[in-house]
Amino acid sequence: MADRIAPIRLSQSDITVAVRVNPRARRLTLRLQSSGDPALTLPPGVSRVEAEQFVQRHRGWLEQALAKRPPTTLVADGVFVPVDGRQHRVLVVPGRRGAPKIEEDRLVLPGEAAPGPRIAAWLKLRARDRLQPAARSYARKLGKRINSISLRDTTSRWGSCSSARNLSFSWRLAMAPVEVQDYVAAHEAAHLVEMNHSARYWSVLESIMPDYADHRAWLKREGRGLHAYRFDVQA
Repeated sequence: MADRIAPIRLSQSDITVAVRVNPRARRLTLRLQSSGDPALTLPPGVSRVEAEQFVQRHRGWLEQALAKRPPTTLVADGVFVPVDGRQHRVLVVPGRRGAPKIEEDRLVLPGEAAPGPRIAAWLKLRARDRLQPAARSYARKLGKRINSISLRDTTSRWGSCSSARNLSFSWRLAMAPVEVQDYVAAHEAAHLVEMNHSARYWSVLESIMPDYADHRAWLKREGRGLHAYRFDVQA
């Protein structure tokens, strides 16, 4: 388990880097998380000064990587939002009651309240309804049992599996193609057998999802864009 410490802020810049100490890390690693935000992982014993110097040495790479991030989209009436990998235009319908509903290429939202939070809650329910049964199904194929499954808006990973057999997923996966959602469910279920990413782990995953590499590639290529959607209320 990685421990978070105070973030590093680059001088003369609005760039802030999250910092985590991971007991299993062997070197300093600077990367963009799935959310597109920068994070630095440190092995135990690395000083604050050394960490700050490392970030400064890689400042050029970091600025270029951040410049390539997808632009942020505030979810509102008329904005296109992906659901199960397909784009749908948000249509707010005042006076109508009920839950959000897909009608052809539109995501119809009854009422007049801010669409962002309501769509986020709806996506979370869709993610739960897809990921929970999928994960339990893959776990059964491996002869394993899941203790609990939760949904969060995580920034560093799409899913996780603890030694207590508790799985967690990002509800933003509801915006990805269903095959990709299934891949993440299978990925975490495979960790019930191997709590690492060793060759044996990938063999276990392949046994329940032979074409996992295609869906993994999609998530690496397109996943960051799912974090570009903001579901808060515009000030």
